[in-house]
Amino acid sequence: MSQADPEALFGAGSLESIPDVHRFSHQAMATTFEAIFQYDDALYARQAAQAAFEEIDRLEARLSRYVENSDIARLNSLRANTPLPVAIETFECLELSAQMYEQTNGAFDVTIGTVLDCWRDENKQFRVPGDEELATARRVTGMGLIHLDGSAFTVEVERSGVRVDLGGIGKGYALDRVAALLREWSIERALIHGGYSSVLALDRPLGGDEGWPVTFSDPGNRSRRLASLGLVNRAMSGSGVQKGRHIIDPRTGRPAEGKCAAWVCAAGAGPADALSTAFMVMGVEEISRYCRRHRDVSALLIVERQRDGRVCRDVLDFGDWPEGWLRLNDGDTGG
Repeated sequence: MSQADPEALFGAGSLESIPDVHRFSHQAMATTFEAIFQYDDALYARQAAQAAFEEIDRLEARLSRYVENSDIARLNSLRANTPLPVAIETFECLELSAQMYEQTNGAFDVTIGTVLDCWRDENKQFRVPGDEELATARRVTGMGLIHLDGSAFTVEVERSGVRVDLGGIGKGYALDRVAALLREWSIERALIHGGYSSVLALDRPLGGDEGWPVTFSDPGNRSRRLASLGLVNRAMSGSGVQKGRHIIDPRTGRPAEGKCAAWVCAAGAGPADALSTAFMVMGVEEISRYCRRHRDVSALLIVERQRDGRVCRDVLDFGDWPEGWLRLNDGDTGG
């Protein structure tokens, strides 16, 4: 969805006071996944973590457009009006993507792959495409060009050349699947994350009265903590940009401006992942309206504004954060 570097927008707070904590890590989806379990049997915890990481690898093999012969790679080379059978997980992720596209009025759009490619050169560096090139790419962009048949688990594209990129939702969807798997393994107290840009917490750890400690980092200064919270049975996702990077608005096909970072708290990691991406391009009023309509969603944004001839950065919060959850640091104020 973007050329942003969302990694490390979160961090884990101190876990020293929480007993029987086991940490495991795994490389997948171009990032480091980590599973932090509270469980009294270290060997069983390791086996559960291995099962979780195998699930993530299995999903990456189906959802990544960069994996040869994955469902998404095959979809991206599909001719128009040709049904393509896909795995149930791929279908579910595309269904969720369509739902988030509808809810955000197109601000989240996994069919943006061709447009994204226009803004990257052969070395994946930012370039500015010509108007004609961009217009051609936009003609094969839009979730309305994808048709899902839930009775047969098939996908069709209305036009050849549609390029799906699940980078804005795939990690979150994977975390939701892993959470379900861990509960099957009777791992009830856990924190799992993908590169600390998508984080999901299960039940509150024993000894962690405020939940699993999570901190928010300023993308412009990783050492600066903006806020912290204790996460319990919820998911968080963050999207952000660094100097020289850009996020493309699917509705215009051009870079969006005015946001430095967006964090979203929601019931599931997949929706949170999609919304943190969408909120980077949506207007402040759009975001406020979304959170009012979806009471289970809350958000924190860093917004750049012109004030007295200089650029100022404001921290704004939206939605109903559970009482005592969100603690802003360094004198930051909500909007």
